Amino acid sequence: MTGRFSVGLTGGIGSGKTTIANMFAKFGASIIDTDVIAHQLTQPGGLAMPSIREQFGDKYLTDDGAMDRTRMRELVFADNQQKQKLENILHPLIRQETEKAASLATGAYLIFVVPLLVESASWRNKVSRILVIDCEEQTQIRRVMTRNNLSEEQVRSIMRAQASRQQRQEAADDLIFNDGDLSLISDQVRVLHEKYQSLAKSLINNHHKKV
Repeated sequence: MTGRFSVGLTGGIGSGKTTIANMFAKFGASIIDTDVIAHQLTQPGGLAMPSIREQFGDKYLTDDGAMDRTRMRELVFADNQQKQKLENILHPLIRQETEKAASLATGAYLIFVVPLLVESASWRNKVSRILVIDCEEQTQIRRVMTRNNLSEEQVRSIMRAQASRQQRQEAADDLIFNDGDLSLISDQVRVLHEKYQSLAKSLINNHHKKV
């Protein structure tokens, strides 16, 4: 996306993407999380809110002027046309804000946290490598039920709308299996960080040679 070495970090809902991205941040990577950006866009005063109000009406806003995420989730899961309408508002803004954040990032390399990276052909071409956070489906279900207070069927319906575990594994250049053993994962993150740092340096050196 910026000519710099970048990693697209992805995984299914409840796989632990944020936890692992934070570990990379401690080693000095710049983290750009598209979910965080989407949240900012749909907060009170967020860039997406005028269009969301215009397209969906006040019914889909909370009292303080944010997007009502629960109500909107129910709508877009039930109606593909409405989902498309929301994506047409959010996706260009997410792309714009992601590029802005990348241009300002000062870390050794960039990590873009993109939940639906495998489902998006354009993202695959924007990053140098794809890192998939993997875990058992039952673990995903348990984590999301606890974290988001959803029923098992609600979690399963979200998972059905995402790429399968096998599709993500096939797309991965690197894979971290997250069964919850954070000390083991931390060791894997350290090894990958050193590898990514080295690849980032090589990219810079090759660029300087060409210049």
